[in-house]
Amino acid sequence: MSEKEKEKESEKEQLEIPTELPILPVRNTVLYPSMVLPLMVARGKSVKLVDSVLSGNRLLGIVAQRDPALEDPSTGDLFGFGSVGTILKMLKFPDESIRVLVRGIHRIKVERYTAFEPFFKAEVSVQESKQASGVKLDAMIQNIRQQFSKLIEGSPILPRETQVAAQNIDDASMLADFIATNLNLKLDDMQSVLETVDTTERLQKVAQLLDRELQVAELGSKIQDEIKSQIDQSQREYYLRQQMKAIKKELGEDDASSREIDELRQRIEAAGMPEEANKEAEKELNRLSRMHPESAEYTVARTYLDWLCELPWSKHTDDNLDIEDVRRTLEEDHYGMEKPKERILEYLAVRKLKNDMKGPILCFVGPPGVGKTSLGRSIARAMGRKFERMSLGGVRDEAEIRGHRRTYVGALPGRIIRAMRKTGSNNPLIMLDEVDKLGADFRGDPSSALLEVLDPEQNNTFTDHYLDLPFDLSRVLFITTANLLDPIPGPLKDRMEVLELPGYIVEEKQQIAKRHVIPKQLDAHGISTKHVDFPDDCLAAIVEEYTREAGVRNMEREIANICRKVAMRVATGHAEKVTVRPELLHEFLGPQKFFPEMAERTDIPGVAIGLAWTATGGEVLFIEATRMPGGKRLSITGKLGEVMQESAQMAFSYIRSRARDLGIDESFFDKSDFHIHVPAGAIPKDGPSAGITLATAMASLLTEHPVASDLAMTGELTLRGKVLPVGGVKEKVLAAARSGLRRVILPARNEKDLHEIPKEVKDQLELIFVDNIDRVFELALVPPPQPKPQLEPPPIGEGGPKETTSTC
Repeated sequence: MSEKEKEKESEKEQLEIPTELPILPVRNTVLYPSMVLPLMVARGKSVKLVDSVLSGNRLLGIVAQRDPALEDPSTGDLFGFGSVGTILKMLKFPDESIRVLVRGIHRIKVERYTAFEPFFKAEVSVQESKQASGVKLDAMIQNIRQQFSKLIEGSPILPRETQVAAQNIDDASMLADFIATNLNLKLDDMQSVLETVDTTERLQKVAQLLDRELQVAELGSKIQDEIKSQIDQSQREYYLRQQMKAIKKELGEDDASSREIDELRQRIEAAGMPEEANKEAEKELNRLSRMHPESAEYTVARTYLDWLCELPWSKHTDDNLDIEDVRRTLEEDHYGMEKPKERILEYLAVRKLKNDMKGPILCFVGPPGVGKTSLGRSIARAMGRKFERMSLGGVRDEAEIRGHRRTYVGALPGRIIRAMRKTGSNNPLIMLDEVDKLGADFRGDPSSALLEVLDPEQNNTFTDHYLDLPFDLSRVLFITTANLLDPIPGPLKDRMEVLELPGYIVEEKQQIAKRHVIPKQLDAHGISTKHVDFPDDCLAAIVEEYTREAGVRNMEREIANICRKVAMRVATGHAEKVTVRPELLHEFLGPQKFFPEMAERTDIPGVAIGLAWTATGGEVLFIEATRMPGGKRLSITGKLGEVMQESAQMAFSYIRSRARDLGIDESFFDKSDFHIHVPAGAIPKDGPSAGITLATAMASLLTEHPVASDLAMTGELTLRGKVLPVGGVKEKVLAAARSGLRRVILPARNEKDLHEIPKEVKDQLELIFVDNIDRVFELALVPPPQPKPQLEPPPIGEGGPKETTSTC
């Protein structure tokens, strides 16, 4: 033991440590025995404690508080171990804070607190270090000194004098405390060393902490060397480039090519590309710098780099996550369409709670003119996203989606990547219009290429053939549109969330006209509401008498037609306001185009009204049957598909099997030929849903009972007479309502689809659900009218009616 250490030990023995000490809480530090610690004392209680100690024996307990942020800790916020120390020096500052220099004497354990005001006091017990000796201890001391010396040599913070001091401390306990004081330890580690009374265990703990600090220091030094090496390399490259510029300038070769390379390098750095794309861009730029500007390869490489620099690798727009504001915007732009609006609001709600949510893949399915494309544009506006529409109708080449490889002359990226560059954002709304009209030929199948684009699990690494690099499409909101689901391939359909947009009823079209169509057309034709007025009954007449569609396109054309004629009147000096009445429509739009012809077409046996679901929405279908002399021949016309032809044959077989029950001569088929026709003959038709209509038409013909003129029907028929469910119920019911019908027969198992039908339509129509064909015949077939008794006609030539001939 050195002389200095002996003096300190003798001083410790002379000091008698009282069993009760004032306790000074300290933050972020620990006082070890024999160590000197400067402390800044500013808290009121602590200042009073120091003043009291200075007037006495200068002894106090130093205990660390667990949470350094606490300004006024309680006894429960302090550790149970500390050190007893003596104040060596004290210095007061003008702000009433005190700086003291304290030297540790012994470890102490706080047994219990005896006072809390004006400062803490506690009963303490001195914890004497358990000394040990032997070869193992000497080896540990030597090892810890070597490790500490190694740390000091690699640290720019620890002074060299610390290394000398450690070499001169022979006491193992004091050496462990000294090294722990000079390490950059966390509070819990410092306290752990303080609470370890056994000297051997404390040396082992300090050795472990010292080893961890050495590893951190070595790793930090390695990182610093790597950074320095990178900086040196960058400086070297910059210096060489500057030299090359100077040499080229002296040779007169400082042309636009060098400036172009520098400009491209700056654009690559500013593009924010991912590591793989940045590496490929640098590689291509190095190739470009070695090419002659007039070579063909130069243009190809330059174009490729332009594409890489202009893509929005890291640029995006911030979504508008104010759900009520988005709701208001969607309501302003479109009337109705509750399902897609609600789906977008749900997406935004989840997006607000989870920032990294992938964009959904939606598919709007509905007839033309219902607003699928304009709804997509409205969604983009409401969310604050860029919008890009791509029409896929008639696309047959896979390269339209994935692009061409750069080996081809004039190669370009596909339409997806082109859309990303055009929008300048990596989270736009891209609308893929008419996805059901994609084609395929020897150049590939575009729908297969879309499988990766529209798969949220794959499109984060979408690889265009031209770029040959992965591009992240996971933040894009894709919306596709289609008129029919059937033409869409199954795997592609499986990747999309389908939202159906059915046709509008008359009341909805009136609201759309008043809110959107009329203001748009008035503005387009330079007139206003002071020039023309469209009453509700006028709009209803336009919808029912001049258009027959699921959407509103033809209605908009007719309103535009009226606006043009009013604009003509205003331009020629007739400034009086025009109120368009239903009875005046023929002056603006010509003769009425559509008539309620149901009663006229079904007043003879053999004609029944069916309902069909087409790409343009629901349609009313007339099925006509007739018989003629012949034998055992059934003709079916009207451009019917295989399924519908089979339905007709099945309906005919069912009528033959039930001839006796229906009061029909069982040998009717032996003496007659039958012909079934479904107008219009040029339009393809298919599907099983006309089964009960075909059977009703034939039953009407053979029983000579006409079908009720206000009744339409749809349902698949089996050979047992059961009526099976069909699809497109909402569209078919809307078509019946548009056509002025009053009753509709539906399969009983389609009653679940009632919730999709607007209340106004359900109030307008009587919906009858059946499960067998007998009930259909009971509802549809009405007794033939009784012939009126005829008076004996007067002789010809005496003013009576002349004989005429009529054909049906």
